[in-house]
Amino acid sequence: MLWQIDNKNTLHTTISRYVKKGVLNRIHKGFYSTVPFDALDAVELGISHLHTFSYLSCETVLFQQGIINQPVTRITLVSSKSAKFAIRHYHYLARQMKADYLYNPIGINKTECYQVASVARAVADMLYFNSHYHLDAPNLVDWDEVTSIQERIGY
Repeated sequence: MLWQIDNKNTLHTTISRYVKKGVLNRIHKGFYSTVPFDALDAVELGISHLHTFSYLSCETVLFQQGIINQPVTRITLVSSKSAKFAIRHYHYLARQMKADYLYNPIGINKTECYQVASVARAVADMLYFNSHYHLDAPNLVDWDEVTSIQERIGY
């Protein structure tokens, strides 16, 4: 689509030449970047791979904010589809959420490249997926805000 090349062989040859010249960097089959892999943001890479609306939430946000203590092995995204995948040394878990809840912007903050759940939204999301999830530092959570988010979103 980008180069308006319809012939698959021509497209393959063009991409191969750009990779050899260093214009494109192969991330994995069918997924390329114009910047080196090490310069890519891990979260942005995972969201791009999903190729659908998603945001950073659940364990990743909870660990970053000190709500859970055990380091997470996967970058956790909330999306319209469920997936587990790896891109080189980054591992991802995309949790599927019902569209009515997923697209509700309450408690989701926009960064320059992607969207991130607030602590309260991440807790609400985690409880949506697992109502018995254990938080190591529940005293760091504004439970009134979590309840408000759950009521306003509807889950």
